[in-house]
Amino acid sequence: MFDVLPGQGLVLPRRAGVLRFGMSEQECQWAVSTLADVRGTWVCQAGWAFTARYEGVDLLAYGDCPDRLGRIDQDVPGLATVLLSRYQSGPSGATGPSAVPVVLHDVDLFGYPVGEVLAALEPGAPAGVEWVPTRSPSGYLSEVRLSRG
Repeated sequence: MFDVLPGQGLVLPRRAGVLRFGMSEQECQWAVSTLADVRGTWVCQAGWAFTARYEGVDLLAYGDCPDRLGRIDQDVPGLATVLLSRYQSGPSGATGPSAVPVVLHDVDLFGYPVGEVLAALEPGAPAGVEWVPTRSPSGYLSEVRLSRG
């Protein structure tokens, strides 16, 4: 189970550790590598980025980014963003719960139709947590983005 810690980071499954905002790339990769193969990637304006896949959930982590106004001289060190997305092989999107829970305030974000998730988390996502609801309330969330908030 992935456990979302708004404004703080993400608890990884199987006691692999916690990705905390501000952690170094090496610390983040070490924790994630206990779950899955880590692969370097590129994200615009990020100093580093990597991906991993665990039980059908893709994780993208990146950091050492300019501040929110794009000022490079005010670099925000360490982990800045984690994106969790469901691996989808078809165009219809997520049509059922994911194999591994992604939990926020005891609600499995990928485990229930989006209408139920949104109702359980009223009035909405906490600071630093974003998702794009599907067009259909019976569909499932396919992506959650975490940031410092």
